Amino acid sequence: MAGSHTRPSAREQPAEEANETRPLSLVSTAEHGLSEQLSGRIDGHLEAFAEHMREGLLAASTAVGLEVMAELMDAEVAEIAGPRGRHDPERTANRHGTESGTVTLGGRRVPVRRPRVRTVATGDEPEREVALASYETLASTDLLAEGIVARMLAGISTRGYPVALEPVGAAVEQQATSTSKSAVSRRFVTATAERLAKLESAPLDGQRWLIVFIDGFGLGEHTLVGALGVTADGTKVPLGVAEGSTENAAVCTRLLSDLAERGLDAEKGVLFVVDGGKAAGKAIRDVYGGLAPIQRCRRHKERNVTDHLPEAERPLTQRRLRAAWANPDPAAARAELDALARALAKKRPGAAASLREGLDETLTVNQLGVTGSLLKTVDSTNPVESMIEIVRDHSRRVKHWTSGEMALRWAAAGMTAAESQFRRVKGFRQLPDLARALERTVGYQPDEHDIPADITA
Repeated sequence: MAGSHTRPSAREQPAEEANETRPLSLVSTAEHGLSEQLSGRIDGHLEAFAEHMREGLLAASTAVGLEVMAELMDAEVAEIAGPRGRHDPERTANRHGTESGTVTLGGRRVPVRRPRVRTVATGDEPEREVALASYETLASTDLLAEGIVARMLAGISTRGYPVALEPVGAAVEQQATSTSKSAVSRRFVTATAERLAKLESAPLDGQRWLIVFIDGFGLGEHTLVGALGVTADGTKVPLGVAEGSTENAAVCTRLLSDLAERGLDAEKGVLFVVDGGKAAGKAIRDVYGGLAPIQRCRRHKERNVTDHLPEAERPLTQRRLRAAWANPDPAAARAELDALARALAKKRPGAAASLREGLDETLTVNQLGVTGSLLKTVDSTNPVESMIEIVRDHSRRVKHWTSGEMALRWAAAGMTAAESQFRRVKGFRQLPDLARALERTVGYQPDEHDIPADITA
């Protein structure tokens, strides 16, 4: 009939359209020119994938992944011991059956059968087991620990961990381990202890450290002190954490001494930005002497002063404080602050005393000539406070802090997680100017090998 349209048969349809109408398990990769052996293996994986798809994408991928993993191990065995069933007098290793093993899949430990290979005994050399790199990689518990830490830092409890895992198929679920509350807790404790040890032992030499921020914070009933460093290119790096407060000189001295022992060198000068605790300043001077100019956090100082004032008087005092600190001339800025202290002294002596305490250290960045975007970075402890907020956010679900060691582990895990979110500090392009200002301030004299060749020539 004119104008009629008949649907082509499956044989007449293009291959792409025909495949769309056929079940996945019936699609053959042989149609695409692959060898019969390879095509058969791929078709088998596709059928397994299609069979498990009703349980979810991850379940299907897990099923195929287990099959591919077995093939990887078999291929490695063939590479070491030669093809199965072929006699080879030069062979240096033999197959030795299989044994039980486990691999990490979907946040679980899943049992598998792993092949064994042993070397051929020669002379005085006895047989020995040959480790399979493919199995050792897949069996690494680090993969499981990373998943557990990531989920618990995201707020998943040990009790809720199994529920939070994506389905990997009923067969795998029945055999999986390491998802019980106690198992997850043990692995989390071990993994966070490793993060704490890594944070406390990371070498700090080999970097030019320009700024170190120090601030105290609480986790439960425990008070901690955290340190955040900034390198010459503006990269922020968590440096360490100690239990105690910035009002405790022994705690601050221990933390700073540890940084010095690990290689945080202040020979060319390092600017320390602290929250205002007197003990922190004393510890910095005890450990680094005159090589470490100290900048008091202006936000902390502003709150300390205005807390002594009635609400109605706070805005004016706040404006005068900020206007004085914004003056790039350190002498003029100091004069403005002295005038403000005198104005407050008679009526509000508490506010005046708070302002005068450590006043010079609120003007350190003015002495160093820091302006612009970099000034917004170094006139307060905001950068380290941002890191601390990430630590608090990750530990918000913890209700019972059993020890200071637990608080340190959670802090280290949170600081490590925060590092992955860091960007370079604001005003990082001004850091070379800060480096030169620090060198002038501490009287650094470069050795001959520090001077470029074209200058000494």
